[in-house]
Amino acid sequence: MSLNSRFRILPMLLFVFISWAEVGQGASVRLKDLVDFDGVRGNDLVGYGLVVGLNGTGDGIRNAPFTEETMSNILERLGVNVTGEKFRPKNVAAVFVTATLPPFARAGSKIDVTVSTIGDAKSLRGGTLILTPLRGADGQIYAVAQGPIIAGGAVAQGRAASVTMGVPTSGVIPSGARVEREIKFDFNDTRHLRLALRNPDFSTALKIEKGINRLVGRPIALMQDSGTVELDVKRSGARNVAHLISRIENLPIQPEQKAMVVIDQRSGTIVLGEDVRISRVAVSQGNLTLRIREQPKVVQPNPFSKGDTLVVPRSDVSLTKEKGIGLAEVNGEASLAQVIEGLNALGVAPNDLIDILKSIKAAGALHAEFVLQ
Repeated sequence: MSLNSRFRILPMLLFVFISWAEVGQGASVRLKDLVDFDGVRGNDLVGYGLVVGLNGTGDGIRNAPFTEETMSNILERLGVNVTGEKFRPKNVAAVFVTATLPPFARAGSKIDVTVSTIGDAKSLRGGTLILTPLRGADGQIYAVAQGPIIAGGAVAQGRAASVTMGVPTSGVIPSGARVEREIKFDFNDTRHLRLALRNPDFSTALKIEKGINRLVGRPIALMQDSGTVELDVKRSGARNVAHLISRIENLPIQPEQKAMVVIDQRSGTIVLGEDVRISRVAVSQGNLTLRIREQPKVVQPNPFSKGDTLVVPRSDVSLTKEKGIGLAEVNGEASLAQVIEGLNALGVAPNDLIDILKSIKAAGALHAEFVLQ
């Protein structure tokens, strides 16, 4: 049977084909969605703090003694002496607070934070984060976080069983941190600006170079490698770097894509690019199923006899061959989409289709980068 016969495409694969077809029609992408501008990036912040106000779902003091120690230190700083006291709260949890300081953030601006437990607290629902400094990689404090936590998930517990939905031990505080320190960086003093491609490709980098030079009207962009395009800010005639970026960031570019096949074996998902090609190859697929069923039978002796009760083993063994495909051949250079369409027409299941693609790749007939997840 030919692979070019009438076919029926699985719904999952149909969605994948349509998505790639739309990209393959020459869709343009804005420059700022393809590259990162040198110096325009965020910085990670982290802090250690306490969440209070929990409804008995906080840390157990025996399993998280650092929670008691931190709470005692905070109370003493507030003028409450708890030295020598047995402090056993159940509504307090120790947490790590993380956030990202956005580029060009100014003192007084607010950022979102994420709060996650580090002890054995069961839930953060209803809790409030108390004043927590957030530090950067250099150890300096750049922001301070505080506020009520929005935690997802739910926990229900009885005497003999409990059920948890979602992740109640993690939550967020929108605009929960205020920036206290700015990162010193004079962006407009930059004389040469580099554009870093998120997906390095020589053809895409060349298109970016030509597009910027055409837009500005002078050769200010130069491709350094597959992942970098450098701009000469002084030659551009712009008043500063910010003006230059605002002028070029919406430049439409048609990016080039590598031929790639991505397979998720857990869900049976297959994603492929339109440039994937397959050489002449023959495919044969089929499955053997072995079933063994034990049905032992108990044999009793006759009444008033001196016989013994015996267990007679009985086994039912069957070997069946499931429906598969015979020897199918792809003639000449064909796209992988055409091959999958043909295999779908023959009734090949997604899991079997993944095995076939791996075998074609091992035979050297699949010309694309093969990614297994």
